[in-house]
Amino acid sequence: MTSHGQERNLDKILIKNLVLRNVTGVDSWQRLKSQPVVINVWLYTDITAAGNSDHVTNSIHYGHVTKAITKLTEKGTFDSLESLASAITRLGCVDFKAERTAVKIEQPKALLHAAASGVQMARSRQDYENDDAAFGKEEDMLCVKDLRLSTIIGVNPWEREEKQVVVVNLTVYPSYDGNSSKSQHLRTIVRTLTRHIESSGYKTVEAFAVAVARIALEKCHVNKIRVRLEKPSAILFADASGIEVTRDRAWLLRMLEEEKAGQVFAHHTIDNIREIPATYTQIAYIALGGNMGDRIGNINRALDMLESNCQCMVLDTSFLYETPPMYYTEQPAFLNAACKVATSLEPQALLEKLKEVEAELGRMASFRNAPRPVDLDILFFNDLVMETETLTIPHPKIQEREFVLWPLCDIAKDLEHPKMYKTCGQLLSQLLKVSAETEQGPEDINKVIPIQPNELWKWKEKTYIMGILNTTPDSFSDGGSYIDVDKAVEAAERMKADGADILDIGGMSTRPGADDTFPEEEEIRRVVPVIRKLRERGFDLPISIDTFRASVAEAAIEAGATLINDISGGERDPQMLSVMAKTKVPVCVMHMRGDAKTMMKQTEYDDVVTEVGRQLHHLVQRALAAGVYRWNIILDPGLGFAKTAKHDVELLRRFGDLVKPDSVLEGFPSLVGPSRKKFIGNLTNVPEADKRSFGTAAAVAASIASGANILRVHDVRPMWEVARVCDSVWRT
Repeated sequence: MTSHGQERNLDKILIKNLVLRNVTGVDSWQRLKSQPVVINVWLYTDITAAGNSDHVTNSIHYGHVTKAITKLTEKGTFDSLESLASAITRLGCVDFKAERTAVKIEQPKALLHAAASGVQMARSRQDYENDDAAFGKEEDMLCVKDLRLSTIIGVNPWEREEKQVVVVNLTVYPSYDGNSSKSQHLRTIVRTLTRHIESSGYKTVEAFAVAVARIALEKCHVNKIRVRLEKPSAILFADASGIEVTRDRAWLLRMLEEEKAGQVFAHHTIDNIREIPATYTQIAYIALGGNMGDRIGNINRALDMLESNCQCMVLDTSFLYETPPMYYTEQPAFLNAACKVATSLEPQALLEKLKEVEAELGRMASFRNAPRPVDLDILFFNDLVMETETLTIPHPKIQEREFVLWPLCDIAKDLEHPKMYKTCGQLLSQLLKVSAETEQGPEDINKVIPIQPNELWKWKEKTYIMGILNTTPDSFSDGGSYIDVDKAVEAAERMKADGADILDIGGMSTRPGADDTFPEEEEIRRVVPVIRKLRERGFDLPISIDTFRASVAEAAIEAGATLINDISGGERDPQMLSVMAKTKVPVCVMHMRGDAKTMMKQTEYDDVVTEVGRQLHHLVQRALAAGVYRWNIILDPGLGFAKTAKHDVELLRRFGDLVKPDSVLEGFPSLVGPSRKKFIGNLTNVPEADKRSFGTAAAVAASIASGANILRVHDVRPMWEVARVCDSVWRT
């Protein structure tokens, strides 16, 4: 047997651009259909005998090879180009005794905007003898040829004004080993990159190419990629200018570490972020739902029992949705969610544990699709495809259920279905298009938050008004007004009558320069008696506690508060995140820098919206890692906190960009607090905070136009009226 080094000196027999028809995987329309493939083959062999004797029997006959490849290709059905390439290399090495066989296969127009997609691989005879020929080796490649897209690219003014064509060639080094069901991952990569490229606006091709490579590594999970980017219109007397870069996962990890080291976020280290047990090596996605009894309580208990009873750790949770019943419709609406877990169990064992949880929470055997307290289904398990009498993975009805796809897309939008070759996001988009064309139209599905026991807020229904009640002597606007408990209770009742949906009670001023170091006991003394007396009198609105101290939040919740509003997003007090997770109440995390005394010295931003979004994403990830549920998290951009008036206006103008589709904060609800802020006084020349109502009304309207869900205000009735008019314009 020749060595790999000797193979390089072997002669090569070439079959170039053999065009055949084959059923290889599914086409762009998800059909099993015969499609053209272009095949190039190199057979490494020693032709010395044939060259010296001029006798064909002393060599590999390319005609015989061509016939064998034609028969193999046109008579067989392959689930991927990789499978076909593997079959051809086996044919060359095993049947025709080539020392090494290399193959390149292209499928023209397999992708909508590309000339072709393809695969390259090479194997030696020794690979087959050692049973080491599976696709996925270092030298194997998937290719996209001449992907033509339109985008903004360049530094010249005309290039910033009008989109131009760019041509992208990709060489992907796969991240899997011998699993042909992964072949359509190439199509998913192209879809993901296309979405980014066509919405981008880079000035240099260098930054553009590196960004494309990074997205492929970070979002599509490839091991290595080569990106060649060309601008056909760049040079008048040349076909194109361009750049080629190659990046791998080691580079990505270095970049992530450098970015992490360069971002100073936390005031304290976190001592309560949970670590995944070493034996929890499997990843599963589980659907949760129920429509009987305490719906949110049952889902909360099911998540707790996943960790206590099922050898699982909950890594992420979706938003929460109220959905109409499907199949059997004569029953109450469901609450639906999804979670991502790490587990040590195999699929069948996990299913058995989930059934035990359902039984313990009161689910009883009944007719199919009957009402139930809780329902737990395995949607995906790693990238496994399996079917037994009791379990099918992936879940067989994912693609027809909006109530599954909406929450699944919150935590796994880019996860590819291993049988349908589409991401969860694509499956939902396709289902919505189909349902929109039916007589009934799309289902009435509402993203909700359990704002307090037995009460859900529907985020798309209206803008909610949060009334401010400061029980402090030094707040910038109403300091000293409600120190007396009875006066505070009277003010709360008045706000309710004026239209408030929730009350925000704070016992510490966070205005610039305020003292935020006084004892926690004093803060508790200021807020807890007010909350307790309101609840004793039957006050039924949700109550938010405005504090960054864990002990204050815990005492307030025990007294009857139902939401934690933390201006530091859980960073000032190392115990706050564990209190948020333990109490399972909604939480608002806000962007700020420094503290009350230092924040206005930290107002330098390159792009305030981008940097606020990055910090909020960091806060969200910390909260999720600590066990806070995604559906309980609300975001606040922190107007006036470590920001100039110019920054506040820019945030009001572009706040919607933070949570837009495909952003890292996509879908999160938001709270904005513009009321009587200093930037309004600067813009209107009104120095007295309590006289800034007209300016506040304009800021409230701007907040709603940008998509804010909750408005934190002092003047409840006027702002309630502003919100009702704005909702009729932008929400109805």
